[in-house]
Amino acid sequence: MTTRRELTEAAGERYRQSGRSDKRQILDEFTQLTGYHRKHAIRVLSRESLPPKAKPGPQRRYDDEVRSALITLWEAGDRICGKRLKALIPTLLDSLTRHGHLVLSNEVRQRLEEISAATIDRLLQNVRQQAFSGRRRRAGGVGNAIRRAVPIRTFNDWNDPLPGYLEVDFVEHCGGTKIDGDFVHSFVMTDIATAWTECLPMPSRSSAFVLEHVERVRGALPFPLRGLDCDNDSAFMNEAVFDFCKATGIELTRSRAYKKNDQAWVEQKNGSIVRRLVGYGRLRGLEATETLASLYQVSRLYINFFQPSFKLRSKTRHGAKVTKHYDAPLTPLERVLRSASIPDATKHSLRARFRKLDPVDLLRRMREAQQRVAECSISNGVAVDTKKTTEIPLAEFLSSLGTAWQAGEVRPTHQPKARVPHDWRTREDPFEHTWPKIQQWLETEPGITAKQLHERLAAMAPDFYSSAQLRTLQRRVKTWRSDRARELVTRILGDANAVEAGAATPRPLPPKNDASTTISRG
Repeated sequence: MTTRRELTEAAGERYRQSGRSDKRQILDEFTQLTGYHRKHAIRVLSRESLPPKAKPGPQRRYDDEVRSALITLWEAGDRICGKRLKALIPTLLDSLTRHGHLVLSNEVRQRLEEISAATIDRLLQNVRQQAFSGRRRRAGGVGNAIRRAVPIRTFNDWNDPLPGYLEVDFVEHCGGTKIDGDFVHSFVMTDIATAWTECLPMPSRSSAFVLEHVERVRGALPFPLRGLDCDNDSAFMNEAVFDFCKATGIELTRSRAYKKNDQAWVEQKNGSIVRRLVGYGRLRGLEATETLASLYQVSRLYINFFQPSFKLRSKTRHGAKVTKHYDAPLTPLERVLRSASIPDATKHSLRARFRKLDPVDLLRRMREAQQRVAECSISNGVAVDTKKTTEIPLAEFLSSLGTAWQAGEVRPTHQPKARVPHDWRTREDPFEHTWPKIQQWLETEPGITAKQLHERLAAMAPDFYSSAQLRTLQRRVKTWRSDRARELVTRILGDANAVEAGAATPRPLPPKNDASTTISRG
């Protein structure tokens, strides 16, 4: 609008000073530039000066005096927001006026009492910007821009996809309580259609490792990699991963923040595969990463070729009751072989590889690898000597499968740590000095109860014994009586055994030449 006004003033002055033929040419150029009607352009160019443009809307209600008083009230209120300041203004006006800090006219005072919270925020906008200019606002960064560019995909948005759409996630092996430092992570990838799962370790969480592992899995999968669905982790939501997926034609999607059910497939594998294999120990360092890699190298064949899993077919809700229907359990290999999108050559290669695999041998190697992972977790990442790890022969391992259930937990990564017996006291023994007297009472009065004993002790030392110690005394008396009964039974059985041993021993015969014992028959 400013340019058009300047053009009108410049062309109008030349138009009024020109002749008839020049006016026609100026008018043609002016109408072509501005788009005005020819008659309207003549009236505009013939005027000496343009009338001042009237400001729309009502007159200004809150002038500089009101704004200055509002700034003072805002500072006196410790720079609170407009909605809170609106409620505080009457109180501040009375207090500041009463103490002589603020002198206002009745009109300004009335306008301050009638001002709205939105008007307060509008009048104080520039003031707040300058007052808080030293604060550093958190920049959105590239990650937020990537998140906005990556579409969201929820649990219900898959609609039975082709093999090749994988959900990815991290599992951190920090030992339960997270402390400072980098720990080994498991990078888990699960196919939606076939439940084919790949697990790879990484020494720390980094986008460089993500791209490297995606490339490795991409070449090892029996089907093309079509899409990746991840969470909002910065290791996924970055420019490197985004550009890689865009360059390779991989569809990149993400779940909603704090909605783990959007990635239900990979979240289920985090527990049923990763935690079942590795456990909850703490792994740190390159040695632990290599040890975990050896475990995943064996387990991927056992899981994808010999471990069937359920797949949800439908889910219906009837009020608070949810009914789920599952397909028959199949291994990931069987689902791959049943897929029509997999080439016949790939299926033939998978069948040939399946016939060469021995599940018992794979399980034995998994147990050995789990043993090394458990030792590495106990040693806090120190390298484990593989030569010291006992290798179980296949025949011996096969024979032990029939009786392994008797030993309880057989996975080395899930065996509990040896507990140190608690043989020390954590509190002072209240009956340490009076226990000989209590034993004397128990021996002289066998029928006395622990409560009666406690009453005697409380009568003797009321400041030292209270009702809170009754249960402790009852346990002590019960233990003493059990020990005395055991001693009595042992002594009785010992005496009985001695008597039986004496009765079973034959008496010695008298000597033949002893005349005193010879019986005469004469």
